[in-house]
This record gives sequence, C-alpha cells and structure tokens, in this order.
Amino acid sequence: MSAPGAMLSRPPTPAGSPPSPVPQVVLAVVCGGYALGAAFGWGSTEVALFMGDFGLSFAALVAAVSCGLYARRHRSRLRPAWMLFAASSAMAGIGNGVWGWYEVILGTTVPSPSPADFCFLLFAPPAIVGLLVLAKRPVSRAGWVCLGLDSWLIAGSLLTLSWSLALAHTAHFQGRSVAQSALSLAYPLLDIVLVSMVLVLHFRRSSVHRSAVNTAIAALALTVLCDALFSSPLLREHYRSGQILDAGWFAGSMLLAYAPWVARRAEEEEPEEVAEPAAVRVPLGSRPLAGSLAALTPYLAAAVCTLGILTNVLDGRRIDRVVLFTGCTVVLALVVRQGIMLLDNITLTHELAQKENHFRSLVQGSSDVIMIAAPSGVLRYVSPAAAGVYGRDAEELIGSELATLIHPEDLGRVVHEVRRFLAADPQDEPTTRIECRFRAGGQRSGVDGWLNVESTVNRHHGGLIFNSRDVTERVRLQAQLQHNASHDALTDLPNRALFTERVTQAVTGRRASDHDTAVLYIDLDGFKQVNDTIGHQAGDELLIQAARRLAESVRAGDIAARLGGDEFAALITGDGTRDRAAREFRIHEIADRLRIKLSEPYRIDGRDVRVAASIGVAFAEPGVTPAGLLRNADLAMYRAKQAGKGRVELYAPQMQDEVAHRAELASKLRTALHEGEFALLHQPVVDLATGRVTAVAAHARWRSAEGILFTPAEFLRVGDRGRYTDDGDRAAELDRWQLEEAVRQAAARHRAGHQIPVAVRLSARRLLDRALSPKGVEALLARHGLPARELVLELSESDSRIPLDDLERRLVALGRLGVRIALDGFGSGYAAITALRRLPVDVLRLDRGLVDGVVESSRLHKITAGLLRIAGDLGMQTVADGVDLPEQVLALRSMGCTHGMGLAFSGPLDEPRLRRALTRTGYPVPDHAGQGRAVVLSGSGVPARRGALAGPETMAHPPLRSNSETSVPPT
Repeated sequence: MSAPGAMLSRPPTPAGSPPSPVPQVVLAVVCGGYALGAAFGWGSTEVALFMGDFGLSFAALVAAVSCGLYARRHRSRLRPAWMLFAASSAMAGIGNGVWGWYEVILGTTVPSPSPADFCFLLFAPPAIVGLLVLAKRPVSRAGWVCLGLDSWLIAGSLLTLSWSLALAHTAHFQGRSVAQSALSLAYPLLDIVLVSMVLVLHFRRSSVHRSAVNTAIAALALTVLCDALFSSPLLREHYRSGQILDAGWFAGSMLLAYAPWVARRAEEEEPEEVAEPAAVRVPLGSRPLAGSLAALTPYLAAAVCTLGILTNVLDGRRIDRVVLFTGCTVVLALVVRQGIMLLDNITLTHELAQKENHFRSLVQGSSDVIMIAAPSGVLRYVSPAAAGVYGRDAEELIGSELATLIHPEDLGRVVHEVRRFLAADPQDEPTTRIECRFRAGGQRSGVDGWLNVESTVNRHHGGLIFNSRDVTERVRLQAQLQHNASHDALTDLPNRALFTERVTQAVTGRRASDHDTAVLYIDLDGFKQVNDTIGHQAGDELLIQAARRLAESVRAGDIAARLGGDEFAALITGDGTRDRAAREFRIHEIADRLRIKLSEPYRIDGRDVRVAASIGVAFAEPGVTPAGLLRNADLAMYRAKQAGKGRVELYAPQMQDEVAHRAELASKLRTALHEGEFALLHQPVVDLATGRVTAVAAHARWRSAEGILFTPAEFLRVGDRGRYTDDGDRAAELDRWQLEEAVRQAAARHRAGHQIPVAVRLSARRLLDRALSPKGVEALLARHGLPARELVLELSESDSRIPLDDLERRLVALGRLGVRIALDGFGSGYAAITALRRLPVDVLRLDRGLVDGVVESSRLHKITAGLLRIAGDLGMQTVADGVDLPEQVLALRSMGCTHGMGLAFSGPLDEPRLRRALTRTGYPVPDHAGQGRAVVLSGSGVPARRGALAGPETMAHPPLRSNSETSVPPT
C-alpha cells in the first residue's frame, strides 16, 4: 500500500462485548422441551390435552405480561406497539384457556363457532396495528398511499394464490352453516393480512430497536405459519391438542415474550431520532440488497397474482370471480403506485438538481479549498479556489497523492491524526482539525514553497473531505506574538521570563552537573543621569547600543537578556571545568571583557556619552535553584555598586547574611510601627536676625526594644523602597503616621497658644499617593483643627521617574488649601533647578553640604550667595540646614539667608522641652561685631552665651552631642 493509502486506511476497531447468551439458551431449552413433549404425545392423552390447551394459554399470557411490563417501564416511540402485542397475546391466551375449558375441564368437543374462536379472531387486529406502529412512518402523503398500496399488493397476491389453491374449496364446502364457513375463511384471511404486514414491515422497519423488532416479526411470522397450517382442511381434520403444531404456537408466544427485552441496554442508549450511518453500522452490501428487494416487492406481488390466475388457466378451470377481481385490483394498485413513484421521482430529480446546483455554487464560490481524497490517498476532487489559495490549478492537483503535497516534517503527525480520527466513533468525533505545511506554487509559494494550511476533515465513503484555508499570516503573527512575549520590545533581547526559563534549563537540565555555569547580572552606572540630562529618547538609544554590544560579546552558546530598566544579564554555560580557581578566572575574564565593552563611549545625537557597568557573578553551585542563582548574581552586582561601581564582584555567602540582617531590621521596623515604638521630635527653625522660633521641623525617631535609638538615616534606608526589601508600604505607613502625629501635636500646641508652623518631610513619590490627596490633607487638618497655613510639606527628593506635570498639579492643589511647600536639600542635585523652575515652592531649604563649608570655602560662599539671591528675587523664604557654628550664622545672615536650623540653636526636642523653648523669647544670636561668641550647647537645645549678651538666664550645659543621642522620654 502506498503512503497515502496507509494514511487513509481505517484501522480495525475493537468490537464491543457480545450480549450474554443465557436468555437465548433458556428460551431454546424451554421451546425445545415443549416440542419434544409434543412429538412424543406427552406420555398420555390427558397430559397432551392439558399442555396443548393450558400450556399454550400460559405461554400467550406470559407474552402479554412481558410486553405490557416492558411498555410500562420504558417510555419510547414503540410503546404503543408493545401494548398492542400484549393485548393480542392476551386474546390468544384467553382463547386457549376457553379451548382447554371445553376439552380438559368439561371433557367435550369444542363447538364451532365458540367463544374461543371469538378470542382467536381478536388476536389478529391488535397485532396488525402493532406492526403498523413498528413500521417506519412515511414523511409525506404519497408515502402513506404507497404503504397502503404495498400492503394491498402483498395481501391481494396472497389472497389470489390462497383462493386458487385452497380457499375456494373451503368456501364451497357443503353441509356447513354460514357462520362456520365465514369462520373458516376469517382465519386464513386474517393470516394473509398478518403476513402482508410482516412482509411490508420487513422492508420498512425502523432502525431503532432493530433486534427487538426482528424478534417480534419472527414470533408473529411463526404464529401465522401455524395458523395457515391449521387452516388447511387436510390438517385440521386430524388436529388434536398437544400435537407438534402446538409447539410452533408455543415458540411464537415465547419469542414474543422475549422480543422487547432483547439487547435493550445497548439499543436504548442510542437516540431514537438519529439513524446510524450506513457505512458505519451496516455490513457492506446488506443495505443495497434490502433496498432492491423493497423496490421489487410490488412487482413480485403482481407476479404472484399472475401465477394464481395462470394456475387456474393451466388446470383448465374457469377463472374464479374472486381471483379475477383481486387480480384486477392488484394490477390497478400497481399502476397507481407506479404513477405515484414516477411523480415522486420527477420531484426528487428536480430537488436533487437544485441541491446539486447549490452545492456546486457553494463549493466553487467558497474561499476555502475543498478536496476529496479517495481511500488510496489520491485527490479525486479539488475546488477552483485552489488557484487563489495554493497558486496551483485544481486540474493540476487532481490525481496527485496527498502525501506528496504535505511537508515531510509534518507528514508523520498528519498520518497519526488521520488514523486516530478514522478509529474514533463518528458520533463522538464527526470532524477533526489538522494544521500542516502544504506545497504551493507561483506567487503563493511562501517561504521555501510551503504555505501553512488549516484543514477541517470529514469522512466520505471511506475517504476524507478536506476543507482547507491558508493560515500563513496567522502563523506568522502567532510566531511574532510569541517572540514579543519572550523578548524585550526595545532591545529585542530575551526578557526576564525567557532568561529565567533558560537558567532553569541550564540548572536542572542535562548541564546540571556543570558547576562552572554562571549568571552575570549587569547594571549600567550613571544611566539615570543620561535620562535626566539629555532625555529619555537618548537613554533608549543608549540601551539599544548596549544590548547590541552585549549580544555581540557573548559566545554562541550563551544568552544575553534585558531584565528591565538598565539591568541586563548573561548566562555563561560551563565547559566542565572542575578547578574552582580556573572557573572563577575564566568567568571573571569574560565579565571584565563585557564591563570594558559596555563602558566604552556611546555615540548619541552627535555626542559621546559614557556610562560604566557594574557586574555581579554567581555560579550554579550544587543545590542552588534558578531563582536563588539569579538572586545571588543580583546581590553580587549590588555589592559591586556599593564598592565604587564599574567593577566585577563574585558572589560570596556572606552577602546573603547581610541581606538577612537587613530583612531582620525591616521586620523589626514593621513591628515597631504596630507596637508604637516611634516618637516624634521637633527641631526649631530660628530667625537668624532675631533668634525667634518661627517654625519647627518634625523628625521621627525609633527606640527599639533593645534600647537603641535609630535616626532616619539609619532606619529609613531599610524602610524606604530598596532593591531587596518590599517595605515600600511600610515606608508609606511610616510617612502617614509621621504626618498624622505632626498635625496632631501642632494642633495641640496651637490650642495652647503656640501658633507656629510644623514642617513634615515627604518624598515626591509619597506626595502623589492617594492618601495625600488635597481632600485627604484637608480632612486631616479639619479632623485635628489645625489651620492649613501652619502646615509645611517639604519635598525631600526629586525622582526622574516622577512626572513633574503630575507633581506640579498636586502641589498647586495643596497650595490652594493654604498648605505651604518647601524644597528640601536645594543645591545637592541636578534636578533642583528644574524643580525650582516648575514647582510652586514657598520655602527653600539649603542643603547641609553647602552650609558646612560656607565659612572656609570661598567657592561655596559664592555659590550659596548666588542661590540665596535667586531665592530672594523669587520671593521665597530661605532656611539653612545644619547651622552648627556661630560663624555660619554670621556668614549666612550676611548673604541674605533669613532662617536656619541646627546645633547653633538647638537639636531635635521632645514635646515637653519644645514647649519650654517656645515660652522663651527666642535663641540668642551672635552680633555683627562678633562680640560675645556664642557657645553652642545642644543637649537641651538652649545655648549658653558669655560676654555682654549673657544674662541671668545663662545656664551651663554638658558638651555637644550628636542628634542620634537625643533622649526620648519613655512612652
């Protein structure tokens, strides 16, 4: 067999389990036993009479009960037929019982006619109607007429033949009454009708419950045969109850009793409305033969009728009028039936032509290609759409083997799917879908002469129908989408998901034993400044060039990826080196080469841009997971940035210990937030001219359970957003607590008569939170009763990722409420000028780095003086941070700075000390002549002065202490 033939050949399907033979065996034994007893006369005349009468009565009643019980339990379309068969069997049982009453009980001859004859005559009509119910119902009026004509054709032919052979003699039998003659004719005539219905039903039976219907037909046929033998004058004269003829009636009743239950489980599970496909359920050739016999039935009936008439003619007898009349009606019925069939055929031919035209129009006008493949795999039909889809004419494809048109790499999969489909049950899987590459020609050849084709496959006379369409563009789009899902959109390098997958394969796959496989985690130092200075578009171009350098620098078997932002990674597969020093040297050399390559100048918009690269290296040590390997490389890279950037660091286990320590501290911070271990201190903001406290700056402090006092510089780097902690929410919670507590304490001081503003330091990201919306701030102030003018929000940093437009809108909205905005740390970053230009700032706080060297450095003196002039021209209040020495006070005041805060006046104070400081008139400040230099004592926040300005309130204080040592009262 050729390859296509092997593809389309139907594999053998396993046969279902056969039904249990026990009921058939029991039925055969019972019927055989009865026949054996009847053949030997039952041993005595009395037993023969009893079994011939009451035995038949019992069998008929068993059939009645069986059919009636089945009809009651199982509701289906055939239920009325079984009810009628039950009634028919009941009549036969009653008739046999009456017959036995006369012969066995009374011991007399059964009179003719008798009540038994009345019951026997009532046996036929229910059975005839039941057979009509079993027949397949015609769908049209002509079908009903043809059914009646077929019944009369069979009945008329049998009547003609029976009348010619025997019934004519019975009708003219002398010495009998009219009732006896009518009774003699009624039995054979009813049997003829029954035989006619049996024959008609044989060719028109329904496909539902086929086994049960066939068994019922066989039972009635056997009963009719025995009735026909009983009606024969020769046999009836010598008939006695209990003879072998009774065995036929007994077997007919037992078969009818068994009929409704035969194979009921398998057949009732099928839907009654759905006829099974002939090619699947019926052996090849059985249906055509049955159809031929059904078509020849009218002609066979006419031939039998003609044979009856010829019998009379050849015997030299005069043709009986009954035979002549019946023959004429049979011929007339045949002519009428032929006329109906001719008209029906004309109508069907017309409908068939219309359907064929519709089918042809649909097939030829469809955009899909429809192909019919023979069982040998050869294409027998191809629709004209093939020219537009495949670029090949349909005539060129017809006669081709299907296997030669499918891509060799897809042929095995297609053959497997086709064989599986042909082996499946058509009821469960009527169609299947196959996608493969199909050979094309002309301009539709696609890549390498193949198109991606999707086909819906249906069965067709042992072959297949393919409804195919071109899906090449869809396949390309899917491949592109899959590529986009696993690659970075900007650089086209593998993204984090694909890189993690490759790392997993390298760690857990066949190369899991290569311990020298390493992951390089790369971060570009200074990339943020590129975005801030020359724009994000230049930053994107730098990333593209860096990705190109990285991809060109790694080996063919390695993989480079962009993980996000300015972070890249590379997977360096091992070469089996066992020496630890050798593998570290090799990987360090590769990483250093990548660092040098990535640190070379980038040409962007006609200028050279320089960034450095910090690289962390981690090896796939035994037991390390893919996620752990990436984390280790990330830790090493972070260590490289902490150590000065632009370097390569190898992962060491102690790095994880540091992360664990930071995580422990972060956990303690979370606990402190809920346990209320935070306290709020306030540092006075002093007017440099008068020494009066004009505002206070709120500072959070945390005293841990161990008694350690942490400053913001220590705990905020844990609580704020970081690389290895997820405490951004905790930092936000801390900021919310700090703002709430600052407003609450400021409101309490306001009610006590100290109406001074409080400044709360917040990041730009936090100012954009929903919790700090203008409505939220307004509700907070209203809840505590603090005027909006007494709240100052200090913008602590400028993040390039924060859109200035959104920040500007938020600050303007807060300004409308009366809240003042301060720019903290001015002079410490490149983005400060941009923030000063764009944002609505009321207060400018100079960075501590400017204040520290303002006395010693003339350069810083000039820079600070220039910044102060700008602030003065813009009408802003200026506050110098970190004013710790009297010389700094004099210098800043001479340059125009209005306010300051620092150890020259006071450190952060708790609430009781702050209240005492506010009750004083102010802090002493040095004069212009420099008399009476101030000695700053920061412990209590109140400095002591000597000289002319010293007064009776002068106090001695302990030496200077750092802010971190400020005591916190127990809470």
